[in-house]
Amino acid sequence: MDADQLANLIQRAKAEDQRAFALLFDHYWSYVYGFLFKQMNHPMVAEELSLQTFAKAFDRLETFDTSLNFNTWLISISKNTQRDYLKNKHTRAQAQFTSLEKENFTDLRDQNASPEDELIIHQNLHELLRQIKQLKPQYAKIIRLRYFEELSYKAIAAETHTPINTVKVMLLRAKKLLAEQILKQP
Repeated sequence: MDADQLANLIQRAKAEDQRAFALLFDHYWSYVYGFLFKQMNHPMVAEELSLQTFAKAFDRLETFDTSLNFNTWLISISKNTQRDYLKNKHTRAQAQFTSLEKENFTDLRDQNASPEDELIIHQNLHELLRQIKQLKPQYAKIIRLRYFEELSYKAIAAETHTPINTVKVMLLRAKKLLAEQILKQP
């Protein structure tokens, strides 16, 4: 891809052109994944960090300075993502252990939901569905397919005619946008 094509794709992606996002993702996936795989030496971790890298990059694409090298910008994001992962790895392990301790010794709650609990759960689900409907159609659809129809990434990719890695990034973006919407509501 030459510099003019890249600049055009970045401009289109900044204008929320999903096809441009997909093209950038497809073109740079191997580059970012290869870098992270060399660093982490674990394919699943490298894949997850690559997906997070692209999600962060696409969320911050507006801040990309076109006078800089796009490859370098992506690798810088991937390094920060990797550093955050390693920093939080110990914290997550400790939290899981603490959670298991609490579950084994202190979880004495009644497992039967009261009518009030059911009402609250229903209202929360109703509010969540309302929030999902406010997302762009492609994001609402991918959340519906993944969480309400419980389709695998592969099945979603087949249904939407989208590469599986693009499905993963779209789902990450959709969840982030949904969380932002929920936090904004009074």
